[in-house]
Amino acid sequence: MKWSHFKSKLLVKYTLSYIAIFLIPLVILTFFIYQNAVDTLRSEIEQSNANQLNQAKIIIDNGIKELQEVASRISYDDQLTSYLVHHPYYSREAIDALNQYKAVNSLADEIFLFFRGDDRIYSSRGKEHLDVFTEHYRFQTWKKKDLIWDLNTAMYPQIRPAEQVDQGVRSYESMLAYLVPITPSSTNPHGTVMFLMNESNLTNLIESILSDYQGSTFIYNEEGQVLAASYRGEKITPQDTAALSKLEPGTHHVTVNREPHSVVSVRSESGWTYVAAMPSSQFSNRIVHIQSFFLLIFSMVVVIGTVLAVILARRQYHPISDLLEFVRSNASEESSPPGNELEWIKNTLREFSQQIDLQEPYARDHALLVMLKHGQTDELTREFKEKLGIRFYQSHYFVVCMGWNRRNAEDPDRPDREPVLQVVSEVNFPSYSAHAYGLELPQPNQLAMIIGFDLVPSRGGTVQEHTQSIVAALRDLIMEETHLIPAIGVGRVYEGSEQLNQSYIEASTAYEASILHGEGGTTFFEALSETPDASFWVPKDVLLKLVQSLKQGSYDVAAQMVTTALCNLKQEKPSVPLMRCICFDILNTMLKTASELGIHHVISQIPKLTSFDTLEELEKKLLGLAAEICEQVQEKSDTEESSLMEQIIAYIEDNYTDYDLSLGSISSKYSISTSYFSRYFKEKVGINFSQYIWQKRMDEVIRLLLHTSDPLKDIITRVGYLDTPNFIRKFKKETGLTPGQYRKIHSPDAPPPDEEDDEETGT
Repeated sequence: MKWSHFKSKLLVKYTLSYIAIFLIPLVILTFFIYQNAVDTLRSEIEQSNANQLNQAKIIIDNGIKELQEVASRISYDDQLTSYLVHHPYYSREAIDALNQYKAVNSLADEIFLFFRGDDRIYSSRGKEHLDVFTEHYRFQTWKKKDLIWDLNTAMYPQIRPAEQVDQGVRSYESMLAYLVPITPSSTNPHGTVMFLMNESNLTNLIESILSDYQGSTFIYNEEGQVLAASYRGEKITPQDTAALSKLEPGTHHVTVNREPHSVVSVRSESGWTYVAAMPSSQFSNRIVHIQSFFLLIFSMVVVIGTVLAVILARRQYHPISDLLEFVRSNASEESSPPGNELEWIKNTLREFSQQIDLQEPYARDHALLVMLKHGQTDELTREFKEKLGIRFYQSHYFVVCMGWNRRNAEDPDRPDREPVLQVVSEVNFPSYSAHAYGLELPQPNQLAMIIGFDLVPSRGGTVQEHTQSIVAALRDLIMEETHLIPAIGVGRVYEGSEQLNQSYIEASTAYEASILHGEGGTTFFEALSETPDASFWVPKDVLLKLVQSLKQGSYDVAAQMVTTALCNLKQEKPSVPLMRCICFDILNTMLKTASELGIHHVISQIPKLTSFDTLEELEKKLLGLAAEICEQVQEKSDTEESSLMEQIIAYIEDNYTDYDLSLGSISSKYSISTSYFSRYFKEKVGINFSQYIWQKRMDEVIRLLLHTSDPLKDIITRVGYLDTPNFIRKFKKETGLTPGQYRKIHSPDAPPPDEEDDEETGT
């Protein structure tokens, strides 16, 4: 890739666009994959927490049920009746029995048996006074008086939340007290079994759920009180703790301590609620290895995507680069493209389109002229003609040549009439199912029309009558729209458009005859061929078409007429003397026409032309003569056109400063059609007449600006412009500078006069 390509804004845009096309989906995809990994990990942890929490709930619930069963067995144990427990001898066995009940349960650290109304209480350590709750088991908030009251009045199992218990010698443990009245389900219990449990016995079960994560676990009773809690990390505020107890069973995402937490809650049949809460941020921290992997993959894809983006952008830019190089190689330095190549290409294409639009009428007229001279040729394909708006779908075709007096065409008393060519450029006659195309001929005030039509069965009549009706309608249209009375010549009607050149020769012949008849006449070629003549077996229409085809340099038609004339002789088989006379008549017609055209050297060929033995030999010589005459006519026409254009160019060079110089004035001076001159000038010079005059005047103004100190207004007037402000605007549009600025930059030594600044300021 060339370094200059990187200076292209368009290539940079392409590259950035492709990079964006790669990166945006990649970033989004990476984000979703990463987030999905975090969510999946969180979901797995939450599901694991829920499963473990359910297991802990089952274990703790089963442990509480075991405690209830232990209390029930104690109530029915004969060794633990009030009598035996108080008996001096059997009380020892009762104490051993309590030890056994304590040993089989993993939750209880101590078991107390209390008979209501008694002043003593029994445990695995023996019989003790109730002062034990002030000396050995002193609860932080559960006073001795309240404790004894609860022991004597408990009617159903109840558990007190964990609190600190002073066990003497500054030994504190957080313990729960579970009171079960005995006999269970009795309306009049006689005692109470109290189980003391270290809080750690419960929290160790649910704390294992957190594994190595930070968080908190809670066990709530049915009233929402925290029975046991475990904290790993920051403690949760009482308000948030109370809020967690109200959550429904399931997984929740809530804010705790102003931080997002993942919370799992399960509820037991007893009404207890088990809750595990963990900060959500640690889930992301746990996938550091995934982050590194994603970063590596992302970086690799970005590098590969950037390389591909540059390659694709370069490939897409390549055609534009080739187009720019091609245009640069054929354009001037001033036409260098700006930074935005697409905008420059669009403007260039717009200019090309405008040029094509300007050339389209010329191309259309050229195609029609080719058809008039050569008929339907392979050079003009159907697709090409349709692009020019030329469509031949009718069954019958003929050509009309028409013209009018120059004086009438330039009549100043009728300024409102339409130009003839504008009226007949393309005409429809729906009532006759006819369509016509008109084009201006090189001769002033003359044009030809190609008319196609289909026979309308409903109207009846012959082809000739149909043709006459169409010509009459055409004549009326021209007279109505232009107020001109044209002289019209009409060629024969042919089926198909292949013989339009024949009809054109016939129409030209008829037009010449119509001119001789006076202004406004209409002549049909058939009428000319029907007049008596002295050509015997050679029809007059053949000789007329032969003459006209030679005058126009149309070898195809001339050769066909020679062949037709000799074919008639072959069929009639006249006597040899008569046949030679008739052949000399054909030869004389061709030589006379050549003489009228100024082709005199063919006279020297008379001996060679008159020596023939067979009609085939004569036909070959006449065809050679026709080819030579037509070639001379074409060369003479091209020479005259080139000479005429040279004269016109020279005239323009001498008079381009004339304010009255125009297409019309030059066409009138050199007796050529205005529209034909406009087309021919553009074809030969490359730009239209107005652009050529403007460029000549522009060059002269620049020359005077740089080499004189004349006032700007005088300079502009001198080159043929009277509207100074308008010229200054056009000058600035083309050069980017006003004339004064141009003079100052390119000729700083030439001081501009004061009035020039005034003129430029006025613009």
